[in-house]
Amino acid sequence: MNNRKTAIILGATGLTGGILLNKLIEDERYEKIKVFSRRHVNSKHPKIEEFLINLFELEKIGALFTGDEVFCCIGTTQSKATDKDEYRMVDFGIPATAARLSKLNGIRTFQVISAMGANANSRFFYNRTKGEMEGAVMEHRIENTYILRPSLIGGEREESRPLEYVWKKVMNLGDHLLIGKLKKYRSIHPEAIANAMIYLANSKYSSGTIESDEIKRIARTYKNQK
Repeated sequence: MNNRKTAIILGATGLTGGILLNKLIEDERYEKIKVFSRRHVNSKHPKIEEFLINLFELEKIGALFTGDEVFCCIGTTQSKATDKDEYRMVDFGIPATAARLSKLNGIRTFQVISAMGANANSRFFYNRTKGEMEGAVMEHRIENTYILRPSLIGGEREESRPLEYVWKKVMNLGDHLLIGKLKKYRSIHPEAIANAMIYLANSKYSSGTIESDEIKRIARTYKNQK
């Protein structure tokens, strides 16, 4: 296939990023997948080019941050981060730096996973950080910018997140009760997010913020095309 693309993934060792990586490996539209991470991914596929780095120092290797599309699946939890400063460095600093490098290097498509309720004016630190990150990304005016705001992400993670595990069980029982305007609060599977990201990268979908229920609709469109 001519004109095959190079994708960049941040967060490929995480739940959604790992699923996305496997899907891009299978997708013939992609010739190379650059993975920037602090540890190896599980796959050794020849499409993958790994860069093991401290992601807090991403700009030091800015010259290598080149490709056609960036998929930023980075995220942590307040319980996993040692303090609010570290949490902000991950959830704000890394995506903001990646967006700046994308703009500098002429990358025309940038996608980032944010969170439902993101709001730069929120009194809640988590929501405020996500909202400020979204603003920092949008400031660069990358031609195709997609900010995905999923609700609680289902699936099994490698690391233990006890509170999240309990909440997922509650949501699994209560999802069917969320109807009408409340449907967007239903939990979402990471595969749906990955499917939506691939569809967005290969369509003429309008740039902007995409809420959880819309992510699911886009993911269904992607599956129906296959």
